[in-house]
Amino acid sequence: MAQYKDINYELKQSKRKTMSIYIERDGRVSVLAPEHLNIEEIEKVLEEKRYWIYSQLAEWEYLNSARVNRQFVNGEGFLYLGRSYRLKLVEEQDEPLKLYQGYFCLRKKDVPSATEHFKDFYRRKGTEKLKDRVDHYKDMLGVQPQGIRVMELKNRWASCSENNILNFHWKCIMAPMTIIDYIVVHELAHFIYPNHNESFWNVVDKVLPDYLERKNWLRENGAALDI
Repeated sequence: MAQYKDINYELKQSKRKTMSIYIERDGRVSVLAPEHLNIEEIEKVLEEKRYWIYSQLAEWEYLNSARVNRQFVNGEGFLYLGRSYRLKLVEEQDEPLKLYQGYFCLRKKDVPSATEHFKDFYRRKGTEKLKDRVDHYKDMLGVQPQGIRVMELKNRWASCSENNILNFHWKCIMAPMTIIDYIVVHELAHFIYPNHNESFWNVVDKVLPDYLERKNWLRENGAALDI
């Protein structure tokens, strides 16, 4: 972590041509810069973008007010495909956690490890659902990913590995299907255009004409997609 005046940021340099600044989902300022730029040149851009960085951080704080601290107690709501299901603690069942008759049923003895059981549930369900949606959209975009993985991605909803395997955050499966489709199309469009330029968004728009509505939903509600 580096610091320029009152701006703390994480710097990554590579063979890219331009410098980009992002506010990550955890509130960190991430700077992606060409490897030929020295620290003085990077900080000059930070100074030029100071107002934008402040405004984006203020928006991040506002949007993260939607974050929910869920407890593993009877009646707590947990999301799956955009719907909230109440938690029911049970004495015995054949697996630690399952969705049954409209409830998330969790064995009482497994409450201490409930977070991992929920993550495992979202990974398993996410692998099935996301593969189906990738298969649905890949031909529309004319791209050929080599597979998918559902995993912990820190501050990204999705990414693509060098071997063209799509990685999705397990939290994606908590969102409504319309938002999952947006995340899938967004990532598949990067096979055509790596950057978020006008051509990239035109590709997304052709597949999902209402993508802006979906994008804004994710921006405003993404912080609530957690356990």
